[in-house]
Amino acid sequence: MSTPDAPAPLPLPTASQLAAQISRGELSPLSALQSALERAEAGRALNAVISLNPHAAEQAAQVATRLASGETLPLAGVPIIIKDNLNLQGTHTTCGSRMLEGYVSPYTATAVARLMAAGAVIVGKANMDEFAMGSSSETSAYGPVLNPWDHSRVPGGTSGGSAAVVAAGIVPLSLGSDTGGSVRQPASFTGIYGFKPTYGRVSRYGLVAHASSLDQIGPFARSAADLALVMDVMAGHDPLDATSLGVPAQAAEPLPRRLRVGVISESLQGNTPGVQAALAHTLAALRELGASVQEVSLPSTGYAVAAYYLISTPEASSNLARYDGMAYGIRAEAGDVTTSMSAARAQGFGAEVKRRILMGTYALSSGYYDAYYSRAMRARQLIAQDFDRAFASFDILVTPTSPFPAFRLGERSRDPLAMYAADVDTVAVSLAGVPALSLPMGFEEVDGRALPVGIQLIAPTLADMRLLTLAAALEAQGAVQLRLPVGAEA
Repeated sequence: MSTPDAPAPLPLPTASQLAAQISRGELSPLSALQSALERAEAGRALNAVISLNPHAAEQAAQVATRLASGETLPLAGVPIIIKDNLNLQGTHTTCGSRMLEGYVSPYTATAVARLMAAGAVIVGKANMDEFAMGSSSETSAYGPVLNPWDHSRVPGGTSGGSAAVVAAGIVPLSLGSDTGGSVRQPASFTGIYGFKPTYGRVSRYGLVAHASSLDQIGPFARSAADLALVMDVMAGHDPLDATSLGVPAQAAEPLPRRLRVGVISESLQGNTPGVQAALAHTLAALRELGASVQEVSLPSTGYAVAAYYLISTPEASSNLARYDGMAYGIRAEAGDVTTSMSAARAQGFGAEVKRRILMGTYALSSGYYDAYYSRAMRARQLIAQDFDRAFASFDILVTPTSPFPAFRLGERSRDPLAMYAADVDTVAVSLAGVPALSLPMGFEEVDGRALPVGIQLIAPTLADMRLLTLAAALEAQGAVQLRLPVGAEA
């Protein structure tokens, strides 16, 4: 497997290491914050940070006070950036859209509040595809996010800003949201870890809804230990979210003596040579850990992309109906309410959001509901059943995270179907609601540049810790290909 240009090693501390340093008094929370702000300023060309938290220094001071009083904080002083569809009281939440320009959050998302309670300091908000609709972070009203590995390429979407700030070394941890692959695909394109928990494992309260039956908050990190740490803090039932699961916190799960790994055969076609090499490298590493590896077919996953867009767009159409320029969103003055609403939505939404609203409204309309939405829901059930059958024989399933590395800016944005096809390896997992993790497992040389390649590990419902345990084992083995882009070492 090619690793061109010998990408730089990782000199920056992980979140776990940084929290330990701050807890021991070797570094102050304010100093850690200041360093993150300096790195964010140096990385402005990425357009990954959409706004800074005006209360960050106050948060850092509060962490210092709590530590001085003897409190133990798992994320003591760790600077974190969150996707701009997560509410943080007193800060702007735009979802990358002109529709919410100037909106200030009156409350804080549960997942974010739990990070802050554990000592994290929220540096700011990450740029994103508008209302989490896209696969490249190009649809933001505030301009596209650039990939730290190659500024002519996308970082993936919709959580491209959240991925870029971790990949570039600005912060050790960030939060994104994953509806059909929006954490995993950007992690693959930027060469870091990206984790989508079991649906309901993390509260969605305070996450601006895209497709409510699919959305899940997930972290980006540069180590398996950091993912486990942040999940331990965030996960758990929330009375403010009826879909959150009332299951106890999960302890580290030892791997089975004979790990059974299934490679989903439908994911083996259409991959670039670098992706094929990364998959072969991953399977070899799993065999070295004592795993048995076999192919397994999940035939219904062939319907996943079509089913996903016929489920997510109707849910998006319904969720975005509230942004009418009356109670929410920009207001357009007009002679009557109907004209004002139409003008506000025309001015506030970008082209991709409008496209999905129209698709979703059509799929739900009289005479088409059974032909589209209802059939897609039946396909979703078949996909979930395929995963259940596979997990009766295998402990872990494996696919590429994406069939190709990061593509160029503008390469797919003019062709919606080509853009939607970028989600081919991730949407089935979202439809089934199972947890999945993208690990950086190689590089592919494209036009003389080393571009990261991610591999996706999938586990049964609520076996989230199995993925993190396996990732830690692969990391300890030296199989994970985690690097920083050249220029991000300082």
